[in-house]
Amino acid sequence: MLNWKSLPRPIVALAPMADMSDLPFCLICKEKGTPLMFREMVSSEAVVRLNEKTLKMAQFDERERPLVQQIFGSNPEVMAEAARIIEERFHPDAIDINMGCPVYNLVSNFNGASLIKEPERASAIIKAMKAAVSVPVSVKTRLGWTKDTDCLEFVKVIEDAGADLISMHGRTKEQGYSGIANWRRIGEARAQVPRTPFLVNGDIVSLENAKRALEESSADGVLIGRGMLGNPWFAQQLTQGLRSVSTDGTSIDQSIEPTSIPLTELVATIHEHARLQVFHYGERGLVKLRKHLPWYFKTNNVDQLVNVDLKNLRSKLVRISTVQELDEMLSELA
Repeated sequence: MLNWKSLPRPIVALAPMADMSDLPFCLICKEKGTPLMFREMVSSEAVVRLNEKTLKMAQFDERERPLVQQIFGSNPEVMAEAARIIEERFHPDAIDINMGCPVYNLVSNFNGASLIKEPERASAIIKAMKAAVSVPVSVKTRLGWTKDTDCLEFVKVIEDAGADLISMHGRTKEQGYSGIANWRRIGEARAQVPRTPFLVNGDIVSLENAKRALEESSADGVLIGRGMLGNPWFAQQLTQGLRSVSTDGTSIDQSIEPTSIPLTELVATIHEHARLQVFHYGERGLVKLRKHLPWYFKTNNVDQLVNVDLKNLRSKLVRISTVQELDEMLSELA
């Protein structure tokens, strides 16, 4: 069970990204030093129906701990029962409620970010889940639906309902993932609920902007999404860099900076990711791996790639279907 208030500051965590933050990727991130995992969302309706595919999504490896399982839904009773089932079967360290996903399939059914427009329903969900489980219950949300000031009142609803932690993405539902994350607005929301642990999310892709996000939001930590894709080393680099700053804001060790990843380690990590995909999903795991592979060659932390046609390589990687195909492409790099 997580005690949010006792975790080392700043908290550094992998965000719950749909189709990305699954067991294989979380294991890779843990191996590279990520302190905390938020697993991809699962449907509360599917969990209570004991849907086999959904329950498999909620399975995890003990090495992933501490781990938070995210759930989405709009019915307080169903959400509570889903949380109970997940705690009983899998024993995560905490459970997170998705109140921020902007995808149409979710919001059209009153899930995700649509709950920002329904504070009474949101409150009822939190209270029902808190009563159903013994682990902490957190909420991930956004600045608002159309107005980025919606969060200023909504966070009070979340806190009053008993949420143990709030994570906030710095965009509205209408923005989706476009534009720039507004960390200062997150800071205004955070000021409304100073007693509740708070994570800032959105556009955290370097040590420098992680520092700025924390400064502008006054959050207790960062929740990293796309900055981790293809770069599972990033969270450990942030942990070292951010925790090298003393309480008065001065740097303890100026030498702590993100380091580039050697090509040999990059290739070995991709091989390990592929192995975990096949082990967890079977052969179809390689098809699911396709969406991860281009990200490994989009980051700026990889040296020794000056003579590689990255555009052509990424184009080939999204078509692989066997381990042999992947091995051949990676051996060419080596």
